[in-house]
Amino acid sequence: MPTEHPAAPLDNPVWASLTGPHRAFAETAPGGLAARYVPAANPFAALGDPADPAAWADLAALIGPGETVWLTGLPTPPPDWTTVLVIPGVQLDGRAVRAEAAPEAVRLGPDDVAEMTELVELTEPGPFLPRTVELGTYLGIRHEGRLVAMAGERMHPPGWTEISAVCTHPDHRGRGLAGRLVRAVAAEIRGRGETPFLHAAAENTNAVRLYESMGFTLRREPVFIGLRTPEADGIRP
Repeated sequence: MPTEHPAAPLDNPVWASLTGPHRAFAETAPGGLAARYVPAANPFAALGDPADPAAWADLAALIGPGETVWLTGLPTPPPDWTTVLVIPGVQLDGRAVRAEAAPEAVRLGPDDVAEMTELVELTEPGPFLPRTVELGTYLGIRHEGRLVAMAGERMHPPGWTEISAVCTHPDHRGRGLAGRLVRAVAAEIRGRGETPFLHAAAENTNAVRLYESMGFTLRREPVFIGLRTPEADGIRP
């Protein structure tokens, strides 16, 4: 029997997460061909087979008519779905990254969500919702009691964990805080016997250069795509 390539779960990371380690955060479509994260934790959904029309129908039933959902990968939606936004991205493999703890980092949890959300809204690293902190380990660095940088874990395909929400307050950039936190989160991931990976917007070249300087390597170039499901009975607004 052929052996699955160790990075295969990254081909469809949301689906691999929701049918694997993040099953507790999954809402599954009626036919079992699509799933999404609980909306308060992560805006992404996935199809078991993006080439299967039945999976798209299953996802539409799960999301509801005329609603927006986010997918990643290289999906080709059916013609009755509306593309809201497409963000070209990169997926970076962290097998070569040097991971090390950051002694100054503190663990963040539900009590820190308001402060974490404020930092995310200021820096816009990507989606961060009220329950995102539950998806994995989040670490932060404080200056005079104020949260000025953070990074954490989001998608969790078997054997892999995505590093996400990497951000630094503008007043504290240039000090290497983001890099130290990425390495520290990577150390947490490696400590579980897993491998870090991450996604970034392709246009965020400064971040991509930072990650590549740390040893992350380009694996693929997916898109992050916001789609609106068909209206009920095929009626568009």
